[in-house]
Amino acid sequence: MTSSKASPAPQIHTPTSIIWLILAISAAASAFIFWLVYVHPPIDADRSQFKFLPTVNAICNSLSAIALVFGYWFIRQRKIRQHRASMFTAFVFSTIFLVSYLANHALHGEYHLPIAHTGPLWHSYLALLISHIFLSVVALPLVLITFFFSLSERFVLHRKIARYTFPIWLYVSVTGVAVYLMQAAISR
Repeated sequence: MTSSKASPAPQIHTPTSIIWLILAISAAASAFIFWLVYVHPPIDADRSQFKFLPTVNAICNSLSAIALVFGYWFIRQRKIRQHRASMFTAFVFSTIFLVSYLANHALHGEYHLPIAHTGPLWHSYLALLISHIFLSVVALPLVLITFFFSLSERFVLHRKIARYTFPIWLYVSVTGVAVYLMQAAISR
């Protein structure tokens, strides 16, 4: 005897080993970036080569933020194909940013602002920078896991985690540009 009720969609098992692998890769990447920025001696300490890299970073972060906002708007309109294209575009710009960021810090090391480490400007900059750095470490595994869920058609899990990934990723992209602009303004 058959039932007239439709059976629920099959639940796709999520292998925890994949999630742990993404977390391990993210932790290793974050540790490498910390080492590169704060420990590794710069190759071009006088910043004579590739001076444009910080600008490339800001442009990539800006384009990533724009693509994220479009992706959010598209999913709210239930335009799945456009949402996917926008989110993939944001991912590509974030990846280009990361490569450029790594190259910039390998060449030039950490940037030190030529201002006194006191006063409201310094405190505002420091608060923005700390939140940006902390949330960028959080964003990396979230973005990778969110993409994994989407690409493996685990859409229920994708939607659940994307609610957290989107605002964090957007914040990191926007504050990356803000940090760049503050550094540029202060350095003049």
